[in-house]
Amino acid sequence: MDLKETIKSHAKDLGIDKIGFTTADDFAALKPSLLAQKAAGHTTGFEHQNLDERLYPDKIFDQPQSIIAIALAYPSKIHDRPPRTGPKRGRFARASWGIDYHTVLDRKMDALMQFIKDTAATDTAIRFKPMVDTGELIDVAVAQRAGLGFIGKNGLLITPEFGSYVYLGEIITNIKFAPDEPMACQCGTCTRCIDFCPPKALLGDGRMNGQRCLSYQTQTKGYMDPEFRPMIRNVLYGCDICQQVCPFNKGKDFHIHPEMEPDPDTVMPELIPMLTLSNKGFKTRFGKLAGAWRGKKPLQRNAIIALVNLHDRSAVPHLLEVIENDPRPMIRATAAWAISELAAAPTAELTTFLKNAQAKETTEEARTEFQNAIDRIVQR
Repeated sequence: MDLKETIKSHAKDLGIDKIGFTTADDFAALKPSLLAQKAAGHTTGFEHQNLDERLYPDKIFDQPQSIIAIALAYPSKIHDRPPRTGPKRGRFARASWGIDYHTVLDRKMDALMQFIKDTAATDTAIRFKPMVDTGELIDVAVAQRAGLGFIGKNGLLITPEFGSYVYLGEIITNIKFAPDEPMACQCGTCTRCIDFCPPKALLGDGRMNGQRCLSYQTQTKGYMDPEFRPMIRNVLYGCDICQQVCPFNKGKDFHIHPEMEPDPDTVMPELIPMLTLSNKGFKTRFGKLAGAWRGKKPLQRNAIIALVNLHDRSAVPHLLEVIENDPRPMIRATAAWAISELAAAPTAELTTFLKNAQAKETTEEARTEFQNAIDRIVQR
C-alpha cells in the first residue's frame, strides 16, 4: 500500500470522515469571480484580505506539492431538547454546536500530520501548513478539487455521504500525492436554496452577496439593518436555511464526534438572561462555541431582536432596564426599537422615558434609533 492509501486507510481511525488529495496548483480561475464579488460590494470583510494568497499556494508555502483536504460530519438535529422552563429561547446555527470546530479540526489535522511524519519514508524534511476557514485558501474550492464533494448553488460543499453538514480543513505539504478526481456540481435545475433564502443573498451560481447573508448579519457588531431583523427569527448566530431546504441534506444527521454534540441548554438559551450577561458569564456559558468568536455584543443584540420576533411582551421591563443600565449605545438603542415593537399599550410614561433616555445619547445613530422608536409609539 502506497503512502496515500495508507493515509486514507488510517484517516478513519483518526476520526476523519472524509479525506482527499489534490495538487498544489493555483486557483487562478477563481480570480475574476472574486474580483467581481469585491467590486460589487458582496464581500464581508471576514475573508483573508490578500487575494493572491487565497489563490496561489506557493505564496504561502515554499514549494508546495499537494493539498490534503479533510471533512468532519456534524449533527443536524438535537435529540434532547432543553427543558420547557417558560421563557422564550434563541438558538445557534448547527455549525456552532459543540466545541468550536476550529479546535476540533486542528486536533484532527495535528494527528494526521503526525501520522504522516511517522509513516512516510523520505530523505526530505516533511513540511505542512494546516488551516481551517481562518486560513488563506478557500476551503470549498480545495475540498471540491480534492474530490470530497461538489460546490452547490448555495456555495457550500455538498458531500454524497453527509450532505453539506461538514466542517472542512486542508493541509498544504511538500509531499507529492496523486490527486483525486474533482466532483462536478449535481444541483441540476434545483433552486430550493435560492428560493428559500429570505434576504435573497444567493446569486444562483454558487456565489452570494455576503453582505445580505443572514449568517453574516448575525455576526456584525453594529446596528442590524431593520430589513434583516425579522428575517433572523430567533437565531442568535449563523443561519441554516439554505442547508435545511437542500434535498442533498434530507435525512442527514450524524452524531459521530462526541465533541460536536450540542448541549441543548447552551445552543438554545433563554433569551432574557442573555441581556444582562457579564463578560465572565458569557465566556463560561458560550466561550467554547464557534459562535462566541465575535464576543457577546452581537449575540445580545440578536437576543433583543429575537424577543421581538417571538412577540415576547414579558421582555419589556427587562428591556427598559437595558436602556437604563447598559453602557453600550447600540444595545440601548436596539432595546428602544424592541420596546416600540412589543409594548402592548404605549403610554405617555413610556414615551417620556424614551425621550429622556434619548437625550442622554451622544451618538447620532443611537439618537435616530430612539427617535424612530418614539415615533412608532406615538403613531399607534
